Amino acid sequence: MTTSPPIEDVQSRPDARQLPINRVGIKDIRHPVRVRDRSSAEQHTVATFAMYVQLPHNFKGTHMSRFVEILHREREVSVESFPKLLAEMTRRLDAQSGHIEMGFSFFVMKKAPVSGVESLMDYQVSLIGEIHGDCVDTWVRVVVPVTSLCPCSKKISDYGAHNQRSHITIRARLAEGTHLWIEELIDIAEQEASCEVYGILKRPDEKYVTEKAYDNPKFVEDIIRDVAGRLNREDRIAEYELETENFESIHNHSAYAQITNVKDGATRRR
Repeated sequence: MTTSPPIEDVQSRPDARQLPINRVGIKDIRHPVRVRDRSSAEQHTVATFAMYVQLPHNFKGTHMSRFVEILHREREVSVESFPKLLAEMTRRLDAQSGHIEMGFSFFVMKKAPVSGVESLMDYQVSLIGEIHGDCVDTWVRVVVPVTSLCPCSKKISDYGAHNQRSHITIRARLAEGTHLWIEELIDIAEQEASCEVYGILKRPDEKYVTEKAYDNPKFVEDIIRDVAGRLNREDRIAEYELETENFESIHNHSAYAQITNVKDGATRRR
C-alpha cells in the first residue's frame, strides 16, 4: 500500500520580514443569527461577519479555513454565544488578539403617531467583539434614520423650511457586567432628532410628523450634542463614538458631525 507524503502546512512557515499584521482573516461571510429584542421575542436573521486575528511577525500566514469552521460550529449565532465564538477563534488560531463583527438588520414594530397603524422599521446593527489577552470588549453599533429640519432655513424663510433624512450612528462600548437593549439606543437617537421616521404614515400622521419637525428644528450640531448628552448620562455606556449625517435636500453634499467620549474612570481600549 502506497502512503502519500504529508501535505506541507505553508501558512506555518517562518517569515523573515519582521512585520506583524494587526488584523488578518475573513470578511463578508453570511451566517444565521438569533437576536432577542425588548419585547422578549427572538428575531432570526442573517448577519454578515468579519473575523480577524493578530498575526505575529514570524508567521507567514494564518489558517483561513479555521475561521469558517469555528463559525459553522454554531448553527445559529446569538448575542449570548458571541463571546464564546470570539474566545474560540483566538484560541484555535493561537492568537493574542482577535476581532469579530457581525452586522444584521434589526426590526422594530412602530405605531404611527396619530392613526396608530403598525409597520416594521429596520435598523442596521452591528455587534463588535475585541479580545486582547485577557481583556474582552463588546461594542454595539446602530444606525438610526431620522428627520432633521434646518433652523436657519426656518428663520430666514417667509414660509416653510428645508428638511432631510439623517442618520445617527451610535457605537457604544458597554461597561463591564451591564446589558443594554438595542431599542434603548434607537430610542435615544429618535427622541433627540427633529422627528423620527416610520414605515407607514396616513395623512393625519404625515401632518403630525411634518409639524413636529417644523416645531423642533435642529442643525447637525444640535442633534449630535443632544444625543451625546443622553449617552453621557447613561452609566451602562463606558465609551462611545457618535456620528450624525444629514443628507441635505438643497445641497449636493451631506452635513456631518462626530463626537467621541471615554467616560470618567473608563480606559480607552482602541
